[in-house]
Amino acid sequence: MLHCGDCIGQVMSSAWLSPHIPLRIKAKMFYLGLIRPENLISHHLRVLQVSFSKLHAGCHVSCTEGWLLEGFPKTREQALLLQEKGISPEHVVFLEAPDAVLIERNLGKRVDPETGAVYHTTFDWPSNEEVQGRLVEPPGISEEETANKLLEYRRNNQALENTYHYIHKVFNADQPCVDVCSQVLTFVLSRHRSVAPFTPRILLFGPPGSGKSLQAELISQKYNIVNICCGQLLKAVVADETSLGELIKPYLENGEQVPDTIVLKVLAQRLSKLDCTTQGWVLHDFPRDLDQAEKLNDAGFIPNRVFFLDLPNELCIERLTLRAIDPVTGDRYHYLYKAAPSQQVQSRLQRNPRDSEEDLLRRLAIHHDNVHDLQELYRDAVHVNADQDPHSVFEVLESRLVNRPPKTVKRQHLTHF
Repeated sequence: MLHCGDCIGQVMSSAWLSPHIPLRIKAKMFYLGLIRPENLISHHLRVLQVSFSKLHAGCHVSCTEGWLLEGFPKTREQALLLQEKGISPEHVVFLEAPDAVLIERNLGKRVDPETGAVYHTTFDWPSNEEVQGRLVEPPGISEEETANKLLEYRRNNQALENTYHYIHKVFNADQPCVDVCSQVLTFVLSRHRSVAPFTPRILLFGPPGSGKSLQAELISQKYNIVNICCGQLLKAVVADETSLGELIKPYLENGEQVPDTIVLKVLAQRLSKLDCTTQGWVLHDFPRDLDQAEKLNDAGFIPNRVFFLDLPNELCIERLTLRAIDPVTGDRYHYLYKAAPSQQVQSRLQRNPRDSEEDLLRRLAIHHDNVHDLQELYRDAVHVNADQDPHSVFEVLESRLVNRPPKTVKRQHLTHF
């Protein structure tokens, strides 16, 4: 078990802070907020990772057998810091009780300064008179201080629960500790059940206009799978103004293809995040050719479901060249399938330059030049007729998602629907 305070104690007793500062002063600096846990993680070689490695090397406990971290993170930002350092929990437990109960519990705390053992004036008073005589009231447990800490906790708690949305559970702590322990133990020994029957790693292929984005969104919404569009992901990295984004920006501004090495680095970072590894992902707009697909496999991101959405060129052209957007409302229209409601709206509709027939024919040619090689690589892929209602297409995709993937990949003929 790792307690955040113990980890911080190790760090504060190290050379990160001056060795001339007494440990009690360092501890006080931490509790006053002058030293923050996230600073310690960032500036002291990832404090918790070091603690894990020390435990692993310390013979008594191995973090390969599991670990329990208490007292950290306390905010969403700290949780994301842990994730960036590669520390991802499998189960997150929130213990909840009414504020009045928590304040009462805190006011009764007493600490044995010699052993560090914690007692309570009502619930856990020591029988030994010698121990009773040396118990002291720990700092920071007054009603006002406790109320302020609870206010801070409530302020950050919802965001923290959202961060661990699919792996956390809230328990009522206002009951006997044996009952709480039993409920928590049952939870941490369980395996998470996704809405999907397995952890999906899905690739969607298809020509422009085949509906990849829409189907990815439908899959994501129903099964809580992470929807990753490669093009949108690159734009998001540029918007974050990171060093990697600065490398990508000139390519996007000039309409040039971003080098595969950069794209794979961005994808690897995103696909390695906690939500993708626990919930699964659906990826579209990458890979676009055999070389990219092989590099994706070599990076360890191997799909267990691959779909090709098939649509004739003339229907791709019909779908894309006749669509437009209202710049005022953001609503999308189509001259055949969804006409503008009025002449006024019709007059202000704008079309994306990428939807010109000339540009679309070029993109279709690139797709058809590469699709055969991709089909050869993904021989177990399912081909779906995309010339039907979007929800009918989704039903076909879903019918192949609900079955678990085979343990061994068998070479077989392509399946068509």
